[in-house]
Amino acid sequence: MLDQEQNANDLPAASEHEGTQLPYVIAVGASAGGLDALERFFQSLPVQTGAAFIVIQHLSPDHKSMMGNLLGRYTSMPVLTVEDGMLIEPNRIYLIPPASMMSVSANELHLRPKSPRGLALPIDFFFSSLARSHGNRAIGVVLSGTGSDGTRGAVAINDAGGLLLSQDPESAKFDGMPRSVIATGLVDAILPPEELGPRILDHISHAPIDRGPRRSASVSYDRESALEEALHLLHHQGGINFRDYKPATVLRRIERRMQVRHVPDLENYVRLLDGDTSELYALRRELLIPVTNFFRDPEAFETLAEKVILPIVRDHSENQPIRAWVPGVSTGEEAYSIAILFSEAFDKLRRWPDFKLFATDVEQHNVDTGSAGMFSESIAAEVSPERLERFFYRRGNHFVVKNDIRHNIVFAKHNLLEDPPFTRMDLVSCRNLLIYFRNDAQERVMRRLQYALAPGGYLFLGSSETASSVQQDFSAVSSKYKLYRILRHGTPPLEPHSPVGALRPSGNRSGSRRLRAHSDAAAIDAGQAVLLRGYSPVSLLLNSQQELMHVFGDVSRYLSIGEGSATLDISKLLPGSIAPVAQALLHKVSVSKEAMRSDILRIKLSNDETERLRLVVRHVPQDGGDACLMLSFELEPALNSPSGDESVQVMDMSAESADRLETLERELAVTRESLQATIEELETANEELQATNEELMASNEELQSSNEELQSVNEELYTVNSENQEKIEILNRLNADLDGMAKAAAIATVFVDHDLKLTRFTPEATKLFKIREADLGRRIDDFTNLLDYPDFFAELKKTIHDGVMLQREVPAANDRLYLARVLPYSVRPGTPRGAVATFIDVTTLRDIERMQAVLDSLPEHIAVLDNSGRITMINHAWRDFACSNGDSELTNSGLGSSYLDACQSSAGTSDAEYAMAAADGIQSLINGERSQFSLEYPCHSPEVERWFVMHAAPIQHPSGGVVVSHIDISAWNRQPAPSDKET
Repeated sequence: MLDQEQNANDLPAASEHEGTQLPYVIAVGASAGGLDALERFFQSLPVQTGAAFIVIQHLSPDHKSMMGNLLGRYTSMPVLTVEDGMLIEPNRIYLIPPASMMSVSANELHLRPKSPRGLALPIDFFFSSLARSHGNRAIGVVLSGTGSDGTRGAVAINDAGGLLLSQDPESAKFDGMPRSVIATGLVDAILPPEELGPRILDHISHAPIDRGPRRSASVSYDRESALEEALHLLHHQGGINFRDYKPATVLRRIERRMQVRHVPDLENYVRLLDGDTSELYALRRELLIPVTNFFRDPEAFETLAEKVILPIVRDHSENQPIRAWVPGVSTGEEAYSIAILFSEAFDKLRRWPDFKLFATDVEQHNVDTGSAGMFSESIAAEVSPERLERFFYRRGNHFVVKNDIRHNIVFAKHNLLEDPPFTRMDLVSCRNLLIYFRNDAQERVMRRLQYALAPGGYLFLGSSETASSVQQDFSAVSSKYKLYRILRHGTPPLEPHSPVGALRPSGNRSGSRRLRAHSDAAAIDAGQAVLLRGYSPVSLLLNSQQELMHVFGDVSRYLSIGEGSATLDISKLLPGSIAPVAQALLHKVSVSKEAMRSDILRIKLSNDETERLRLVVRHVPQDGGDACLMLSFELEPALNSPSGDESVQVMDMSAESADRLETLERELAVTRESLQATIEELETANEELQATNEELMASNEELQSSNEELQSVNEELYTVNSENQEKIEILNRLNADLDGMAKAAAIATVFVDHDLKLTRFTPEATKLFKIREADLGRRIDDFTNLLDYPDFFAELKKTIHDGVMLQREVPAANDRLYLARVLPYSVRPGTPRGAVATFIDVTTLRDIERMQAVLDSLPEHIAVLDNSGRITMINHAWRDFACSNGDSELTNSGLGSSYLDACQSSAGTSDAEYAMAAADGIQSLINGERSQFSLEYPCHSPEVERWFVMHAAPIQHPSGGVVVSHIDISAWNRQPAPSDKET
């Protein structure tokens, strides 16, 4: 039904959620295959979100996690590994360290060592603590992983009002965890990882405004009408009257759905409910959250076992079965817990009486889940290893209840507030269900539970509940753990219910008209109920299968619930004295479609009184569905009154009974023959299956323990493997970069290990050493080379041994000169060193140096220009002349400066004519218009007159250029004629 095991102590304190405005905390659970999902998730998020992100993974305790470095490549948010006591700050990512369990209290993270034994569920553990700490500001995200870790914690987050998201299983590498949490029916959105981030930001941006502490006792008047409309829609669609629930509880769940659907106010949300059946179902699931655990509140269950269950088993008559009932059972954990305690008590006292436990819930999905008896592996945190081994067996990532426990439990759909209670119960466990009901509904439930108990029976309530409304009828077995024993058996009447439902308003009416229609309908219902109770006979409405659908009036005198499986078959509920007559009438009317009544019957009541009555059956047609039947009990005073329905025929029971008996005898004979043949076949098959099953059980038990260990190790190894794979990709990219760089540099390089074995080389190295790819792993001194370097191998060894770099120039047989460098290196600290040898071709460099030396030895001022007129080389004489003429920094006449610009900048000076002539002559050489150029020009200083001759010629090289020389001819004492200045 509702949260089966949640109590006031489990819920977060109001001060933790309201007024302090804790930041939103997004807890992200991932396991195998989670690295890819995490990268896609964080890539979609901006740096400034206002929220904190906590990543919980299954990490190997024996390997250092690289998750921080890997995630840091996909987000600009700081990525921190959690330390105990670390405060949560927004816009940060926190990672759980290996071998740790993490929890949160207020805004502080806490660590404790992971137990080396047993199944660790760090995601469940953190999700549950986050739900307690942050309430509706908690957001749970379940990503790729095997198993079911995170499922129970996710339910806790949903129950606390937080947002619950899951990765789409189709996008997950391992879909076990996503599918497990989706199966709860509580997930708010199922999306690929890259779409989960924007969904979270959207949810945060639509957070409700904090209005201070919530008043739990009442709901404001302006919202009451809209709330009533929502309750009506829930009742009309799902058949559950949530008006019996506390308004504040209902409203809190509605507000959570409003935030999830981004609806601004309650009136608009009611419109959404009216037009969206899926949202109506989602809200119904919200109100019936199946939160429960095995042996929740262990001390209470220990007390139950010692003070209640053991006395029941010890003192119970061996001829009478032990009966227990767990209403509001949710998904069955509490029912199985109690069944386990009874089984242990049977073994302890060595008494094995018949035992039957009825487990009921108003939600059919919960009943089906509990009946299956299959639970996620997370129950290992709640059930001891001894009990797991004795009462469960492993199936994949689930634990399944063994048949010797399962066959004692009957699961059935049952509404505790409306359906008749079970009876003669030795124990009723109704824990933390009453706290969700209004006071009047609580009293009704308590009367029903009192009526259900056998004399001396026990009642087990939740920690925040008491039997105060019927306190005088119970004695306390344990006030602390809410265990009571009945003193006085109750016989409360079953509350009649009106058969007329309120009319659903038309969707196109205004809100006020709809509410008015509901109010009028409710008044009409109440009036009809009064009339029916006062003037109509007690009646039962049956479906076409003759199963009870509705009760009109007090039928407790005529109906009884026997032991065994629960049923609504009317033939099993009526006393034996009138059941055959009723069956005959029902059969006749279902065929003839005409109302019929029986002769006057006598029935003996439970108080030994006798009552005269007549049974009347009427056909009730249904539009678009199977017809129903109405069975009425007309008491003796009504028999003397004029019949209100003259069309009712009196059935000849003797003739009808004879025909019916003959038909039944024929059917019985055929059924017996068929049954006998089936039994014989089943016995043979059962013997074969039993032998096979015993062999399989033995093998299964051996495999289970191995499988659990392997599963845990496999998840840890997969996480480590994912991180290593990411590192390998990074190393591959780096390796490709290094290969590209080595090829582009065209430097001969060889790598050797500490034994001089070749580990790597560049393509250029094959020009010096006779090696190829297949030679990797062979010693370098096995190969000939072109180097005139007899000490090469000795220097390799010296470098490896001493860790020093050696360098020298080495000639080669190919008439080239190389600069050889031998450097030590190691793969990682603590490992033996190897060496890397590089051979840089410096032949051209040495040629250039030789040519420069030649130029420097000449007295002429010489410069080399490129095709743009820029100076690329000068000799000492040029440099000295420039310095003596005021260009000591060689700004205008040094390397890189433009000789043509220097000439053209002389415009307006006395030397302008010669300078411009020089510039034109050089340009003509560059353009290929001349083969040489000469010019005599004056270059006087204040102290002496000087004359120079400039010779320029093109360089015969593909790159082109011009060589210019200036010769001082002052000593020749020649005054050039104007016609001889230029040639």
